[in-house]
Amino acid sequence: MVQASSEHATADAQVAMPADVDLHARPAAEFVRTAMRFSSEVWVAVGEREANAKSLLSILALGARRGTSLRLRAEGADAAIALETLAAAVSQLRD
Repeated sequence: MVQASSEHATADAQVAMPADVDLHARPAAEFVRTAMRFSSEVWVAVGEREANAKSLLSILALGARRGTSLRLRAEGADAAIALETLAAAVSQLRD
């Protein structure tokens, strides 16, 4: 679910990794390419670790595995649509 605040143009969402996909090079690259389509700053967090969603190395360092819950956060003019798109992209990731 994406929650947006128009005051500060921020949005937050929580999404689970598919049960059959780890966030390794190919799925991570797809995720980063999607994040880069937006002007907003976008972050993804696993547990207490947070990474820039537009940095492949940072995403890989999170080590997200099958079924892991990801917290998405965006700030900027297109924050809400960025997170809606990224949440949908995560649910469609394939190995």
